Amino acid sequence: MPNLKQKINKLIKPLRGEHEADRSLVVTVGIIIIFGLIMLSSASSIVAYAQQGDSYYFVKHQLVGLFLGLIAFWFFSRYDYHNLKRYAFGLLIFSIILLSLVFVPGLGYEHGSTRSWIKIFGQSLQPSEFVKLFFLIYLVAWLERRSQKLEEWRQGIGPFMIVLGVIIGLMVLQPDIGTLSIIAITSLIVYFIAGGSLKHIIIFLIIVIISFALLIQIKPYQMNRFKCLIDPEFSKQDICYQVNQSLIAVGSGGILGRGFGASRQKYLYLPEIQGDSIFAIIGEETGLIFSGALVMLFLFLFYRGFLIARQAPDNFGKYLAIGIVSWIVIQAMINIGGMINLLPMTGVPLPLISYGGSAMLATLMALGILVNISKQTR
Repeated sequence: MPNLKQKINKLIKPLRGEHEADRSLVVTVGIIIIFGLIMLSSASSIVAYAQQGDSYYFVKHQLVGLFLGLIAFWFFSRYDYHNLKRYAFGLLIFSIILLSLVFVPGLGYEHGSTRSWIKIFGQSLQPSEFVKLFFLIYLVAWLERRSQKLEEWRQGIGPFMIVLGVIIGLMVLQPDIGTLSIIAITSLIVYFIAGGSLKHIIIFLIIVIISFALLIQIKPYQMNRFKCLIDPEFSKQDICYQVNQSLIAVGSGGILGRGFGASRQKYLYLPEIQGDSIFAIIGEETGLIFSGALVMLFLFLFYRGFLIARQAPDNFGKYLAIGIVSWIVIQAMINIGGMINLLPMTGVPLPLISYGGSAMLATLMALGILVNISKQTR
């Protein structure tokens, strides 16, 4: 034990010149988490009692994920982010292994129409949540090394497309289009910030669009999400049921909301209420003002992350910071956009709020790294 304690202390020993963390960032994250727990306790109470016989079942399990996440947040906020570079390639291989495990019989299992989970010792784990961070670390380390060569096809977009294509391929097989979109968009943002050619990015986007068109031919049900976006009435009681119930919830909240705990849609009308649909209940119970304030909190989180990236001491910290906040805010906007029918529904959770231990742990790990970068800014 003394040796282990000494090793941990060495790993998290403050660096010379390290200063106080970005308080605004930490406070913003704390507010979102606390607000999320309060809303999860209200939104999930009925479905938790109906499914598990315990109104606080999902909140209790979320607290376990939050506890582990806070430990990870504390550790990575003190662990020098530069050390992550030495593990970058290993994290890429680990990401591929994680995404492959969902196809192993007896280990991976389906939830709804996707096969995105594995069970270990009776506990479910969603590998793609950790791949968002692990692949980002690899990509940032790779881009830092090649920042002067990204204009070249063989040194830049070519290898980038191959590596990202492997991750995308495994995500399509699950299929998890929502998480795939977050990883792809975040990767392109970081690639562009690192100096990638705009022309190459446009070529890559054209390839993605063509590939998506082919995917729709293979899996026609993916087109239904766009049909619901254009016309939620076309299959109101079946394909577009969730988006219609979500719009009812948000619309009935009005300016000030029905009041905490007063949601009607949570009485088993709206599916996945503890997961990707939780924003609809937030809108119904708290109204436009508080749900709008939540959106502003996510945008402020991006702003603080952008400032940290701009003042980072090196390109690795800069790319990593912008990648982390882009991932979290893009995911939040995709989730919220789906709930109010501005974007197709994808089933991605609302970061730091929706139920899910894997998502909570991975997100707090990433935010811990962001805090560590903020301690070393110029």
